[in-house]
Amino acid sequence: MRIIFIYGQAAAGKLTVGRELATLTGLPLFHNHLVVDAVGAVFAFGTEPFIRLRERFWLQTFEEAARFGQSLVFTFAPEPTVDSGFPERVRAAIEPFGGSVLFIALDVTPEEQERRIVDASRSAFGKLRSVELLRSLREGFAESKAAMPTADLSIDTETCDPRGAAERIAAMLAVRPDAAAMGETR
Repeated sequence: MRIIFIYGQAAAGKLTVGRELATLTGLPLFHNHLVVDAVGAVFAFGTEPFIRLRERFWLQTFEEAARFGQSLVFTFAPEPTVDSGFPERVRAAIEPFGGSVLFIALDVTPEEQERRIVDASRSAFGKLRSVELLRSLREGFAESKAAMPTADLSIDTETCDPRGAAERIAAMLAVRPDAAAMGETR
């Protein structure tokens, strides 16, 4: 069992690459906004119950996936409301069941990030769409990203399209096509 942990700043292309990777491998996509939106329906973003429940949902999902041998693609935006050490808690949740984490960093320049942030497609999950807010959050994003483990693979999403990025990740995974639906990897 493996978690393909795709991380990067807002508008780096995490969901788009994650969707492409899920299509290529047959692995389920457990993207960040599934839990953020569910918990955010009850508690305001950044409040103590929001932070606690969001992490609990993430970790419990990972643990159950590991328990049943189900690999998955996860997208994540390092930001200040996520307690430091989250990636290590992900590892700790799945390693007892033989799971491992593959960290994939998606990078984008601030100029391209600002161009992408206003795209109408970002409204589907209530994603950040304000250039002004993005600029004010950049320092916190940079500090949170610095707390991430070294990436197993880094991809510049300005020079590599989403399909190409997914193909690079899939090649690294060496997923057997006949086993992808069951989450098995070799």
